[in-house]
Amino acid sequence: MKWPLKRLADLGAISTGSTPRTTESRFYGGDLPFVTPAELDTGVPVMSTPRTLTEEGAAEARVLPEGAVMVSCIGSLGKIGIAGRSLATNQQINSVVFEREKIWPKYGFYACRLLKPKLDCMAPATTLPIVSKSKFAELTIPLPPLAEQRRIAEVLDRAEALRDKRSTVLAQLASLTQSLFLDLFGDPTYNTKRFPSKPLSSLVRDDDTINYGVVQPGDDHAEGIPLVRVGDLIEGKVRHANLKRIAPSIEAAYKRSRLRGDEVLVSCVGSIGVVALASESEKGFNIARAIARIPLTENTNRVFLSAYLNTDFVQRYFTNELRTVSQPTLNIKQLSQTSVVLPPIELQRKFARRVTVVEKLKAAHRASLAELDALFTALQHRAFKGEL
Repeated sequence: MKWPLKRLADLGAISTGSTPRTTESRFYGGDLPFVTPAELDTGVPVMSTPRTLTEEGAAEARVLPEGAVMVSCIGSLGKIGIAGRSLATNQQINSVVFEREKIWPKYGFYACRLLKPKLDCMAPATTLPIVSKSKFAELTIPLPPLAEQRRIAEVLDRAEALRDKRSTVLAQLASLTQSLFLDLFGDPTYNTKRFPSKPLSSLVRDDDTINYGVVQPGDDHAEGIPLVRVGDLIEGKVRHANLKRIAPSIEAAYKRSRLRGDEVLVSCVGSIGVVALASESEKGFNIARAIARIPLTENTNRVFLSAYLNTDFVQRYFTNELRTVSQPTLNIKQLSQTSVVLPPIELQRKFARRVTVVEKLKAAHRASLAELDALFTALQHRAFKGEL
């Protein structure tokens, strides 16, 4: 069934948020949530925010009622949220308070979620993408009968709840590795178990060294050698989806940083301290200047070292030692001098076995989440075509 398309302007009151003067402390620190784009796209109604307004601040803003749908129209276009209570937003957000006799708010939320591609097309090609309130008001959404709107919202709510549960489990598993680390080894800041400490450089193979990679990779080369950059280090692994490829003649000059597939990788420029493990599938790849490779001896377990480098203790050290020229940089010297609290290798391997179990659980939950994402997309597509 094909439903009529209606302009947002015909379905409710549209407003743009505003920011009370930040120089007036009396406007801030009250009970009214003050929403920015950072608080959108959470998948749940917005109930609280880091920044709040007092009654005086609220008088300087535009207060929205529960059920208002908020859409980011400056900067990060299309981020969306629904008000779980009265609140206000900044000027980056356009909001719709739907007329209840026309639109069920949660249906309006899901319908507005589909507007991002249109917003991207409408925004002028400037440094900061902007869609004005007047242009936003002209956007259209399908308008089924109210009873059908409620049904669509309920179906999508159930599918969203399943995705949220799976995401919550993944978040808990993500923190489990560090919990296992602290349980076995304690906090390296205090080293209460009195393990010996060694500089990272002493854990490296005798025939190798800690080094960074290709300084000037040149243009993309379709048949070239894959180059691992900082953005490719995702969740402790190397993601292959967007790997740059460089000319073999350029790569040949950096044999020292060519991956064997068993190193620990650490970002040293820009986003400092991102850690990942190279695997057999990356053997023969090379790394960018912004990444250091750490080739370990057999006496140090790389799963252990990866978790160790992710501890607050080491991350603080990286932050304290970085140099800022054009962008933050951690030199190889400082990285090599990182103090490693080193438990017996048997204990390191015990930790690695536990992490392997956690990683298998994470992989299973990621696969399940991908299936739920596909299900949600299919349901959403059918719902707004009247085929649900």
